[in-house]
Amino acid sequence: MAAPSSRRRQAPFLAGLVLILAALPVGWFVFLREPPAPLPPPEPPRAAAPVEVKKAVELVLSSFEGTVEVKHGEAGAWEPARKDMPLRPTDVVRTGRGSWAVVLNGESVELRMEADTEISVEEISNELSKVMLGSGLATATVRGRPNVRHTFILKAKNGDAEASTSQGTFTMSNNGKGTVSVGTREGDVKLTGKEGRFVIVRAGQQSIVRPGKAPTEPAPIPSSVFLKMQWPKGRTQRTQEVAISGSTVPGSRVTVNGASVLTDEEGNFKLGVPLEKGKNTVHVSAVGVGGARQEEQRELVLDTPPPKKPGTLKVDTNVFQERVGGTSP
Repeated sequence: MAAPSSRRRQAPFLAGLVLILAALPVGWFVFLREPPAPLPPPEPPRAAAPVEVKKAVELVLSSFEGTVEVKHGEAGAWEPARKDMPLRPTDVVRTGRGSWAVVLNGESVELRMEADTEISVEEISNELSKVMLGSGLATATVRGRPNVRHTFILKAKNGDAEASTSQGTFTMSNNGKGTVSVGTREGDVKLTGKEGRFVIVRAGQQSIVRPGKAPTEPAPIPSSVFLKMQWPKGRTQRTQEVAISGSTVPGSRVTVNGASVLTDEEGNFKLGVPLEKGKNTVHVSAVGVGGARQEEQRELVLDTPPPKKPGTLKVDTNVFQERVGGTSP
C-alpha cells in the first residue's frame, strides 16, 4: 500500500518540473533576449536630377573687316554683319571687295573667307559641320580634340566637289560654276567628285575637280602661279573701255584692280576694263590654293580726240537769186 502513496506524492513534483522547464524558454525570450535593433529611418525621397539642356550648336561670325553681309535663308534680305553673330542652317554670308571674315564652330572649326566669297550653312552638330562654298576662296582649319571626332565638309555649289576632313587645314576655290581646286596644308583631305569618285589630298598637294568629272590625281602644290596676259596694243587708248584677257591654272583666283574675275574650267578669263581720262593702272593678280601669287600690271592712257566742231554752210547768193527769178547786183 506504500507504493501507490509514493507515486501520488511524485506526480505534483513532476508536473511542476515540466512547467518550470516549459517556462524557461518563455522567460529567456521575455527577460534575457536583446531587443531587436530599431529599423533605419526611411530614406528621404530623392530629388529628380535636373535635365541638362544642351546648347544648340551654331557657327559664329567671329571677326571680319570691310563689307560683310548676312541673310537668313535664300529669301531673306541682306543685312550688315555683326561681330559674334550666330549662324544657323540656311544662313548665307558674303564678303565684298577687299574684305574678309572668319567663321567659328567652337574650338572645332575655323573657316576664313577671302574677298568676294559667299558661303551658306548647310548642317551643324557636335559631330559634323557642313558648309557650301558658292564662289570665291575659303580656308578651313579643323582641330581634333581628345574623345571628340568632328568632321567638317566644304561643298562646292553648282558642282560635284566636296572636301572633308576631321583634322587638318585646306583651301578651296570655286569659280561659281563648279570648277574647284583644293590644296592641303596640314593633314589629309578627302576630295570627292562625280559619282562619288574621290582622292586623298595630303599635305602639300592639290587637286582639281571640273564639272561632271572626277578629281585629278593629287600633285605637289607649285611654288608659283602661272599667269599669262593679253593686253591691248599700245599704251594710248582712244575708247573708254578696253578688253583684256588671260589664262592661269584652273581653280586659281583672279582679280583685276581688286575685283574678282570669273575664270572658266581651263583657267581662261576675259573682261572689259573702264578707263578714265589720263593715266590708268590696270593690276591683275592670280592666287593659287597653296597661297602662291602672280601679278602683272600695265599703264594705259585714255586720250580721246576732241569732238569735231559743226561745219559752216556757205550759200552762193547768185545761184540762189537766179533760181528764184532774181537778178544779180
